[in-house]
Amino acid sequence: MLKVTSVAVLVTMSTLIKASADGMPAGQIVFFRSAFAIWPILAFLSLRGQLDTAWRTANPLSHFLRGLVGVSAMGLSFYGIMRLPLPDAIAIGYAMPLLAVVFAALFLGETVRVFRWSAVAVGLGGVLIITWPRLSLFGDGFGSSEALGAAAVLASAGLAATAMILVRKLVLTEKTPTIVLYFSLTATVLSLGTLPFGWILPDWQTVSLLAMAGFCGGLGQILLTQSYRHADVSTIAPFEYTSIVLGILIGYFVFGDVPTWSMLVGTTIVVGAGLFVILREHSLGLERKAQRKLVTPQG
Repeated sequence: MLKVTSVAVLVTMSTLIKASADGMPAGQIVFFRSAFAIWPILAFLSLRGQLDTAWRTANPLSHFLRGLVGVSAMGLSFYGIMRLPLPDAIAIGYAMPLLAVVFAALFLGETVRVFRWSAVAVGLGGVLIITWPRLSLFGDGFGSSEALGAAAVLASAGLAATAMILVRKLVLTEKTPTIVLYFSLTATVLSLGTLPFGWILPDWQTVSLLAMAGFCGGLGQILLTQSYRHADVSTIAPFEYTSIVLGILIGYFVFGDVPTWSMLVGTTIVVGAGLFVILREHSLGLERKAQRKLVTPQG
């Protein structure tokens, strides 16, 4: 329930951004998202008595690098959300866990066998089905708004997968509250660096909606983190795909977006491949646990 709630809150965040930030630079959206996300995170850490220890880190440079990659992914994602139907943006973003498998093999030396490679290939084929109508050479072509949006979301998925690899390295030495807190702070500071590139002066309604979006972003992070305290990643991860159902409903009723057949077919393929990867990870995890029990001295 925590995972599904986090998905609903984060989809709400995307909806608020899409509804309020038309024409606003992506860097400015990232600033609102990050600055207002800090407050629920600080409140949560304070209630748990973790605020003092969350500031302690031995790897400030690693946090900065993770923040830089994460901010870039966030900015590209918001850029894409503003130019694509919401369900399409969500579905293309599902490329992230598939790319994470590739990056884990390349940069962490993890063993990825034919089953997962096949799932990744099939899943990325599904992403191509979703994006191809947007990137078509016919009509406006690659320079169209939707083509740029699709390319941005796909690039965002690649950067988000890179950020996941960086986090997997950070967790070896850093606590989860520290990683979450420093990311929000780094994202806020880095996004301020885009101020000279044409920020606009929003009205109070837009500011209010973007502040709510930022608060939802921070709350979603908290709910997601808490969900992993109660179940394995492989148990929780499939519930991420409930976001596409919410995205289709919100896209239709709020923005009037009707899902296309290519989007539905491609999403089905991507979700199927993602679920296969998750189930395979779960199976490998059980095998590793069994092996550890066999080699652990008894008595």
